[in-house]
Amino acid sequence: MTDDGEAKGRNGPLPDSVQVKICGLTDVEQACGCARLGADAIGLVFFPRSPRHVSDEKARDICRELPSGVCTVGVFVNEPLASILLKVELCGLRGVQLHGEEPPELVASLGAEGLVVLKTFFVNGRPSLDVADRYPRAACLVESTGGPLPGGNALSWNWAAARDLAARRKTVLAGGLHAGNVTDAIDAARPDAVDVSSGVEVSPGFKDLAKVERFILRTRQGARSGRPLRPVFF
Repeated sequence: MTDDGEAKGRNGPLPDSVQVKICGLTDVEQACGCARLGADAIGLVFFPRSPRHVSDEKARDICRELPSGVCTVGVFVNEPLASILLKVELCGLRGVQLHGEEPPELVASLGAEGLVVLKTFFVNGRPSLDVADRYPRAACLVESTGGPLPGGNALSWNWAAARDLAARRKTVLAGGLHAGNVTDAIDAARPDAVDVSSGVEVSPGFKDLAKVERFILRTRQGARSGRPLRPVFF
């Protein structure tokens, strides 16, 4: 296991750069490769219907092998508090992403556990951006709906719709991002972090590390938020 400095790799963050979360990892070596390239967070999907669903055993192995400077985030959809906390303890997660219609009380309870908490809001679905301020304990992950599963389903959208929210809240931009558009997306929304999955994949759950490197490089070198950034992942 590398130390925190080595974890950021050759594409590590600049003082004013947007953080990067690579989501939907299912393989230990690929997760560690993303960390070496400079990922700030790794997402592990616990939604059974997702093609990126990861077993408890594999998630635990990934969390054990990643450097301490990388935030491991479990992705859940409408799971109860007890179920989420069981996965947190079993796998060693350091953050939780809620991708359904979870109530503010659940977010507050998870935040009280000392976890990084992301709550997803949709520009064209529920929960909408209009209710984001009911969740003061969470960072806001913003994307669109339109596919068969909860989440972005690789669909691009009008990223500027998230800009007002990002001006006042920690915001993670997701949905349809890849190396070719991440600079434009950051310029439009000015988020604190970006989240990518299918945009750096060979197939669901299996990343192309060359695509990961290009995505992180474009995020680090080609895009700035235009305001002081608020770290989402440590």
